[in-house]
Amino acid sequence: MRDMTETTPVELLVCTTCRRGLPVENDADRPGALLHKALEQAELPDGVTLKAVECLSNCDQGCSIVLRGGPKRWTFVYEHLDETDHVETIVEGATKYLATQDGLVKWRERPEHFRKNCAARIPPIGA
Repeated sequence: MRDMTETTPVELLVCTTCRRGLPVENDADRPGALLHKALEQAELPDGVTLKAVECLSNCDQGCSIVLRGGPKRWTFVYEHLDETDHVETIVEGATKYLATQDGLVKWRERPEHFRKNCAARIPPIGA
């Protein structure tokens, strides 16, 4: 793996308004907010910034996240995530994404959940 200081920083966006189809009274107890809190406690690599966002408009597909980083990287939206089972998966995926210059982690090297739950792949702004 190459030196991370040469890598454009990565943003990990987490939809905190996601209800994952559940009736939730308290905003703090929404599955998306709980996923964000769990990721705040996780050991994300240097170069990955965690950001809470409101509504990624993928409401019927469970909790969603976005990995993006600079004008030369592809952006990915992943879905069907939760705060209990997928924190390590997200950390692994973000770590591998950070290690790329273009955001394209080889399919077989992606966490299995990422392989099966990619909602969108968006070309780089600079493409």
